[in-house]
Amino acid sequence: MQKFFVNNNQIESGKININGEDVNHIVNVLRLNTNDEIQICNIDTSENYIAQITNCTKSEVICKILNKIEETVESNIKIDIYQGLPKADKMELIIQKTTEIGVRSIVPVEMERSIVKLDAKDRQKKVERWQKIAEVAAKQSKRDIIPKVENCINIKEILNRINNYDKFIVAYEEEKNTTLKQVLKSIKEQELLDGEKFKDKNITIGVLIGPEGGIDAKEIELFKEKASIVTLGKRILRTETAPIVISSIIIYELEN
Repeated sequence: MQKFFVNNNQIESGKININGEDVNHIVNVLRLNTNDEIQICNIDTSENYIAQITNCTKSEVICKILNKIEETVESNIKIDIYQGLPKADKMELIIQKTTEIGVRSIVPVEMERSIVKLDAKDRQKKVERWQKIAEVAAKQSKRDIIPKVENCINIKEILNRINNYDKFIVAYEEEKNTTLKQVLKSIKEQELLDGEKFKDKNITIGVLIGPEGGIDAKEIELFKEKASIVTLGKRILRTETAPIVISSIIIYELEN
């Protein structure tokens, strides 16, 4: 069953009004019509509904709510990926796949070894395109949220955010001792000591991934006192592979 997102103001008195680009997709691509059923998520509340199409026009699709879906597909592990700007269309792949995996947001980061440099005009266009990719991936994977793709930031701005996380992880190819496995094990052990149950608690994790050239040693120094710097194993992963691998492992190990 196809899934679509709407805002809270599009739902009223048991009816849902779908407009914008989704109308063309429903009517002309999927060729759905009156009495067909679709899944709709309120992006403002993450509430899901099974709805039946009652009317289609060129500008809107009207549905009536049949029932509310009680379960959620969202993880209690809230991962924000801070991705060093990569070349070409690698960012699109990162956004698509990490959205499918279940991350909360993706934040592009200008770093010392980033080859790509975006001016103000390019940034806006890129973020708009990246956000659309996240939306399409969220629909395909039936997420209850559309991960937010933020505007590009720098290292100093990340440092100002670190205290907002339960754990902040930096993947660094030159790290030889601390592994991701050890860090995730320590999170589990700390939760047990605190008497918390994973299923009853949201855990927030920030992850920094370097661009093609990796993270500069000067940048790593800034994180040594505030983050867990980890190796992802004996083999060096591409910048577009690393966020997919690390977010998958984190959710596998910690999700309720």
